[in-house]
Amino acid sequence: MIGRMTGAATRGLLVALLIATPALLLPGSDAEASQITLLVGFVAAFLTFLEYNSRLPSIVEFRDAPPFNRLRFISLLVTVVVLALIARGQTYPTMLTAGLTSLGTILGNAIDFPYSPVRLVVLMLPADAAPETVSLVRTAAGLAYLTSLVALTAFVVLVRVMGWPARRGAFNVWVNLPLFDPTAGGDVLVRLQRDSRFNIALGFLLPFVIPAVVKAAADLVDPISLSNSQTMIWTISAWAFLPASMIMRGIAMGRVAEMIQDKRRRAYADAHLQAA
Repeated sequence: MIGRMTGAATRGLLVALLIATPALLLPGSDAEASQITLLVGFVAAFLTFLEYNSRLPSIVEFRDAPPFNRLRFISLLVTVVVLALIARGQTYPTMLTAGLTSLGTILGNAIDFPYSPVRLVVLMLPADAAPETVSLVRTAAGLAYLTSLVALTAFVVLVRVMGWPARRGAFNVWVNLPLFDPTAGGDVLVRLQRDSRFNIALGFLLPFVIPAVVKAAADLVDPISLSNSQTMIWTISAWAFLPASMIMRGIAMGRVAEMIQDKRRRAYADAHLQAA
């Protein structure tokens, strides 16, 4: 019990630290924004603590199948930290911020071709956006996209080469997929395969859909101002992280479907041998 509570508290603190990272790294954060960040961080830490301190599953998927959630958290943390350092380097440049900015500029320019996700992110900006803002957004998008691709590649290797999650022993579908109801109707295997394909397809489309939706919504409501450093950090981080997270979820569900299919095949083979 003490170990579970300690682990839940640690996870809660890490989530709060993630949310507070831009405010801590960026200079000149106003008092109102700091208070909002503190409130959001506290709420997120509390909810994380409740989730991981509970014996029963709630909403977090693959809770007992590490390092799925750890990999996603590290990916988001690295993205936020890197983007915050780049934004900080615009005011207080260092060798680290200059190196990250140069790397992001190279990546952003390489990926910024017609109809690419980075080009669509740049097109989200208003027509009168300053050239410095356009360059910063392109640089941030390039680095964020690279981070998400690295995390996605690492998870694919984890699944296909290292045999996740079977290498850790028995896999409990109810605990690790609390939002998936196996009694909702239809074959569980077919539903898992369908959800897997849907998540992967949605993950591939989101980098293109999100900028288009934001651009279309700008005609109805006030557009998102990416000239604000914190807004830019969270917008670009979400744009890069959500699609990668959806694809990872689809791959994970497909892997669970493969495990169920293999278990059924072995059970049918054993029954056939016993009948013979």
